[in-house]
Amino acid sequence: MDLAIIGGGYTGLWAAYFAKKLEPSLSVAVFEAEQLGFGASGRNGGWLSSLIPGNRAKFANSSQGPAGSRALQREFIESVDAVLEILEREGIDANQHKGGTLSAAHTEAGLHRLISKRQADLKYGLSEDEVKLLDRDEFKQRINIADAHGGLFYKDVARIHPAKLVYGLAHRLAEMGVHIYESSRVTNVEGGVVSLTNGTVKAAKTFICTEGYSGPLLGRRQLIPINSSMIVTQPLDAHAWEQIGWKDLECLNDSAHTFIYAQRTDDGRIAIGGRGMPYRFASGTGGRGTTQEATISQLLGKLHAFFPGIHFTAEHAWSGVLGVTRDWNGSVNWDPSSGVGSSAGYAGHGVTAAYVGGRTLAELAFERETERTQLPWVGYRTRNWEPEPIRWLGVHAMYRLFGMADAWEERRGSAQTSLLAKVGSRLAGLHE
Repeated sequence: MDLAIIGGGYTGLWAAYFAKKLEPSLSVAVFEAEQLGFGASGRNGGWLSSLIPGNRAKFANSSQGPAGSRALQREFIESVDAVLEILEREGIDANQHKGGTLSAAHTEAGLHRLISKRQADLKYGLSEDEVKLLDRDEFKQRINIADAHGGLFYKDVARIHPAKLVYGLAHRLAEMGVHIYESSRVTNVEGGVVSLTNGTVKAAKTFICTEGYSGPLLGRRQLIPINSSMIVTQPLDAHAWEQIGWKDLECLNDSAHTFIYAQRTDDGRIAIGGRGMPYRFASGTGGRGTTQEATISQLLGKLHAFFPGIHFTAEHAWSGVLGVTRDWNGSVNWDPSSGVGSSAGYAGHGVTAAYVGGRTLAELAFERETERTQLPWVGYRTRNWEPEPIRWLGVHAMYRLFGMADAWEERRGSAQTSLLAKVGSRLAGLHE
């Protein structure tokens, strides 16, 4: 076999797609331990966005300097339209709609954070028309959130249906001659041999594309699974939508430290997510994604606060995990001597990152030098996470600080970011 790909999510599927585009005669197989999209690819918030997986200031400290970080940001911006063009060309319907995204500020402190974020965005490659500051009235004309003080609008973001994208890509790959094997768990990769629970496969090249499930193959302290939870409401009636607005189908998040992410779905619901229980001891992945009742209540509470007077119920709820490195920066790595590569550590920004990462892996492995193979996340390395129980305590302490900071700012109507949040941000390495 020319190429074995481990992981049937977006990264693995895009890597297979571009490998076959580069060399159509390749024999390519995708091995998925569960079913396609079992991980974050099937359970995400449906944002095809220009958010990069990591801290731009840290990428700017690479050998390429600030120019490299800006090039990475521009690649992600341009990739949004590139993905949409491929879906159109390949006839893949993932309910895609490019409406941009809105970031809502609920407090003066939150608005000041968004103003600072916009300044950083402009520094790292966005233009004035790609990220716009909205005042209270401008924001509420788009989405009528009760306590919005204003916010930001990013134009280069599209809504997608996560599972439809997975299965649309898989169907196209089957037409291209890629073999896809579900319920095929890989336990080891060494010396050109891919070991599965029920046999072995020899492959000239192997890509590890398992994101939050990468611990057994990439190292349990190199990347940890962080939990993300979603709910989807009942379909809302025309009167509710008239009150809410949201006619342009933007994606939505907020400036809280324990932020949410949401979309208006194609069938008239709201899908909204948040971190819930952030991390399970010893990097547990949580199986098939049962969601805690407390998390469901928290997410419904957000909707009730956003849109008072509208009744919401959670018709469906699920959880999944995303991959996070110690400094929250993702990376693409290729070792020509072993013939093994990986792309992981998307830190919750994986829909576009998986496209860029999978494409870059294919270009590296098949020796195509492009603008992507020169980006600063290629070959990027970070230190390991701390051993248990230190990392469990650290992750939970960080999210506890963020939650306390949100409560403090909202209760006092604060105009300044809480010191607790600044400590949590420094602890996590999130400050740009």
